[in-house]
Formats: sequence, C-alpha cells, structure tokens
Amino acid sequence: MSAYRYYTATTLDGFLADPDDNLDWLLSQPIDETGPMSYGEFIGDVGAVVMGATTYEWVCRNALADSAWPYAQPSFVLSHRDLAPVAENVSIVAGPVADLRSRLEAAAGGKDVWIVGGGDLATQCAQAGMLDEVVVSIAPVMLGAGRPLFTGRLDLELRNVARNQAFVCARYAVRSAGGTA
Repeated sequence: MSAYRYYTATTLDGFLADPDDNLDWLLSQPIDETGPMSYGEFIGDVGAVVMGATTYEWVCRNALADSAWPYAQPSFVLSHRDLAPVAENVSIVAGPVADLRSRLEAAAGGKDVWIVGGGDLATQCAQAGMLDEVVVSIAPVMLGAGRPLFTGRLDLELRNVARNQAFVCARYAVRSAGGTA
C-alpha cells in the first residue's frame, strides 16, 4: 500500500516560499545531495507525485528553463485553472484530493505518493487521511511572510532528526489532522 509523504523544505518561521512565490532563500543554502534525508534517498521510493497549480507553475517557470519535466513518475496537478500538461506523464485534474486517491495509488504501483509542494494541498491531504509522513528540511532563514508549510492543524510525532549542512532535517509520522488523536 502506498504511503503519502510530504517531503519539503521550509524556513525557520514556517514558509515554503516568500509572498511572490520566490525560492531564492532555499536555493542559496548548502546541502549535501547524498547526506541525511536527501532527495536522492527519498525519490527512489516514490511512484507518483501530486502537486497544486502554484507549485506546477513554479516548476514550469523555473525548472524547465534548461531541461525537461523533472519527474519520471506519473504526476498529478490539482487545479481549477486551465493548465496544459508539459509532459506525457502529467495529468491536470480538478476536484477534491480525496477523489484522486485510487488513481494516485494505482499510478504509484505500490510505491509512495509524494505531495510535492504547497501547504494547502498537504493540509487537504491530511484532512482526507492521505498524509502518513512529513519530512521537512528547515533552513536558517526567516521570511516573515509567504506560503505556509501547512494551512491547518496537524499533530505529528517526531521519528528522526539529522543535520544536512545548513538544514535541520526532521521526519514525522502524522498522528492526526485537525488536532484529534
């Protein structure tokens, strides 16, 4: 059975991006690509990815400038906007994330589902019972405002912590969404 994992980075004050969806704060931090809780360690267990429209548009604007779509896995973009898929393995879908569950798990083929970005999407997944683990790399940066790590209450249990150069990395199991244990 697929696990739903939110693997992300945040500032110390809990923001994924600044108010203009800029990630300069993240891209300027040193990280060991083979170190603890690294992307390389994580991505091998991922069979499908799901993201919101804002994350998708950021990837299209920034990551596609010099290369192809960065994910080999089936990729699902939740959006009510009129977006075009940029690769054959990208599907644009509308509706509640819970309605997508069986499709995500089938696409993952027994591997995990990565909630790629967006605190609102991660919160929606948690509220739908579709969030098992949060792996977050915390950068020594304060933004004061921006896109939050989560948009609702979530109770977590710390399972592991490590340092990867500038980042404090933490792995949490999800206990409950909405504050009920």
